Amino acid sequence: MKLPSCILDADVETAAAKLARMSFAHAGQICISVQRIYVHKEIEQTFMEAFLRYTASLKVGDPLDPSTIVGPMISEKEAIRIEGWVNEAVEQGAKIWTGGRRENNVYYPTVLTGATKGMKVVDEEVFAPVVSIATYETIEEAVRLVNDSKYGLQAGVFTQSVSLAHTIPYLLEVGGVMINDTSSFRADQMPYGGVKESGMGKEGPAFAIEEMLETVTVAVNLEEQL
Repeated sequence: MKLPSCILDADVETAAAKLARMSFAHAGQICISVQRIYVHKEIEQTFMEAFLRYTASLKVGDPLDPSTIVGPMISEKEAIRIEGWVNEAVEQGAKIWTGGRRENNVYYPTVLTGATKGMKVVDEEVFAPVVSIATYETIEEAVRLVNDSKYGLQAGVFTQSVSLAHTIPYLLEVGGVMINDTSSFRADQMPYGGVKESGMGKEGPAFAIEEMLETVTVAVNLEEQL
């Protein structure tokens, strides 16, 4: 399937705002949290400036405070785990732009660049407020980067191109593709589930009902009289 040419048509501010919030909401502890972001090389600086600005605006603290966006992790053990993963990535060449620090079981929103295949923050599910940002030059390269993972739950694509919006879902090895929204979007009634090590089959009301039913297949040969 031929991809349309790479057109830089996404609204960078809107994308950065949505991605910042959903990279760190619930301290990144949701299955469809944003973990890897791929940005075209030509808009890298513009995106990074906006993304870091929105990240800095997120309130970290008590989850009982309605204004808090990033609360503590489920346990100090998990906060120590992701602290180790990030430190390991830095030792292997990644760069921290913001965050990278822990207070008990609170791990501050952390933005990395230079994270590559072979690092836990890229290869594994971080399940923490940590996001890695990398660049691409062609859509084909972006597709390869997304698919180069043992996981495949959901992906988000920001574009105004109808052609790309129709084409790219068939090329990404994921269970759901959100156009002009993040991978974190989910509605209860939609089919929800992934591929590869992100599971098999779908969740959702319709699929839950199907699991409680017995399907009977009936075939009628109309050449014979009933």
